[in-house]
Amino acid sequence: MNVQAKKKRDLLALASIPLIMTLGNSMLIPVLPVIQNKLGISPLQSSMLITVYSVMAIVLIPLAGYMSDRIGRKAVIIPSLILAGIGGAVCGAAAGLSSDAYSIILFGRVLQGIGAAGAMPIVMPLVGDMFRSEEQVSAGLGLIETSNTFGKVLSPIAGSALAALIWSVPFWAIPVMCLISILLVIFMVKAPKKKERKPPPASLFLKTTLQLYKDKSRWLTALFAIGGIGMFILFGLLFYLSETLEGTYRMKGVLKGFVLAIPLAALCTASFVTGKVIGRRKKLMKWLTTGSFVLSAAAILSCLPFEAVAARIAFLSAAGLGIGIALPCLDALLTEGIDKKQRGTISSLYSSMRFAGVAAGPPVASLLMRHATPVLFWFMACASAAAGLIALSAIRPGERKQPVPGRKLAGGGAASP
Repeated sequence: MNVQAKKKRDLLALASIPLIMTLGNSMLIPVLPVIQNKLGISPLQSSMLITVYSVMAIVLIPLAGYMSDRIGRKAVIIPSLILAGIGGAVCGAAAGLSSDAYSIILFGRVLQGIGAAGAMPIVMPLVGDMFRSEEQVSAGLGLIETSNTFGKVLSPIAGSALAALIWSVPFWAIPVMCLISILLVIFMVKAPKKKERKPPPASLFLKTTLQLYKDKSRWLTALFAIGGIGMFILFGLLFYLSETLEGTYRMKGVLKGFVLAIPLAALCTASFVTGKVIGRRKKLMKWLTTGSFVLSAAAILSCLPFEAVAARIAFLSAAGLGIGIALPCLDALLTEGIDKKQRGTISSLYSSMRFAGVAAGPPVASLLMRHATPVLFWFMACASAAAGLIALSAIRPGERKQPVPGRKLAGGGAASP
């Protein structure tokens, strides 16, 4: 097997992690109304099943990134996948209890969130470690982002289909999927070997990381904010759509899952195509990110005059298309702009912001929907427009010349002002 084929094999195995972690979270979106009925809880309480998972990831992702920089990516990823699987089993077992089921399921989701913190976010820096060419890094990250978004496409269909059997089956699917990913990572992923050297003390590492952030604060803060806003919009609108399809249009089961998958399919397709075409063109990444969020804002506002489900699905699909274009650009700008020694920590901070958006989206959407649906659309459109403005004003990339063959790729030039 040649080197390039082995790299593709490694990438496909790594792609299983965001796919499975996304399924483990997003699969619950179409099942939330069912969980509300089974457990006798409110929509806000059911949205907390998404939020607690994300909150734990937000808190622990930076620690996982730091540990991956010190002890290795796989040494963090594999135990994290094991913990995520245990959390899914706890949720599945709790679903059969007659009392305190909600509290125990929440605890299981906390365990899943801890596991997710050390699994999915570490994939990005590992892909960056595997390649020296920026074109290969961009293509690899495009595949990872596509796997992530494909998980979002598959999740409403899979979640609805599994819940049609027994409502707790989506929880039990998580340990099975985690086991598959663990085996793929152990036997197929060969992480680049590090030179034997003593890792720096934690105090020195923290000092250098803070200095790095200070030096690059303008574009790093912009990328963090845009990534968080994108996930906030996506999961907020998915929560709205799930509640509306079941409550207003009486769509349930697999049919509802397929309808939810339509805007996510647009997002997935956009991520895949964008990851293929952006290469190392940083200016193109900036303008694609800016334009994509303007497109999303316009699409969300276009929902206001129309109440027909087909029209709103079409416009929300256009919004998903915009977010899907932006995500691979953000991944590439970040990963290619940070040196390998600190890539895990910085990428993990970015992932924390994305999880913050995931955590905030459903409960905020639930609260805004209590007032009126137009309020939700206006709020999400303004958030999307804000992301576009941040990209326009704060991301100032300079195109770099082709690296000299054999020369080590330097960090810091990908998106710095």
